[in-house]
Amino acid sequence: METETYKKTTELSSYIGKILRDNFGKGPESVHVSLGKTFIIFYIRNFLSPTEKVLMNQNQEESVQQTRDLVMQTLIPEIKTYIKIVTGMEIREFYYDWGLHNKSAMFTGICSDLTCVDAPIKEEFTGKPELITEIINLSSESEKKPEEIYACQLNHRSVLVIRNGILVRIEKQLIRQGMREQLRLAKRTLEKGFLHNNNHFEAILNTKVIDIFVDWDFDLDKSVIVFITNPTK
Repeated sequence: METETYKKTTELSSYIGKILRDNFGKGPESVHVSLGKTFIIFYIRNFLSPTEKVLMNQNQEESVQQTRDLVMQTLIPEIKTYIKIVTGMEIREFYYDWGLHNKSAMFTGICSDLTCVDAPIKEEFTGKPELITEIINLSSESEKKPEEIYACQLNHRSVLVIRNGILVRIEKQLIRQGMREQLRLAKRTLEKGFLHNNNHFEAILNTKVIDIFVDWDFDLDKSVIVFITNPTK
């Protein structure tokens, strides 16, 4: 089973590297794929094109994000199809986020139980209760306390937190008025500020946190947070 999973993750890693290179002009240094039951996480490292680097140096981070978001809308259906071909997973939710200052990125897919893969996850892991409490507190500061929260560890590298019921009324109204992209950019800045400036996560998880990503599905009123931790521990 491990060999079969390794084959799938290697194939998916190569594919994501190629599709990013073809569409952005420069591919990432590496793509690490984590598979577990109904989840798939891609952690992308050293991914920033020369043009984007120039824009970043001119404090045009928002322009880079907006351009990437536009490109991703055309790529997501293709990525979902390829994941299904390789793993059999029917991806019904797809999340992504950019760690531009780290030149990193995250893609996360969630499928139904019917198309899950035979790869284990840990629903109990070091610091889980404290992590959930910390995320609830941060959510309360930036929007509201989640109606539901779930956390699991896919492997020694990836911790996934899912929040349901987090949007406040003003955000729902902005979505109805067609301001999704503006809301996404604003929430990225606000929530990632809270997440990145939090100095409790490493003590809670008892490992070094390399990257933190967050994204939202506004239609489902749902959000994923992905912690990438030190793979040597």
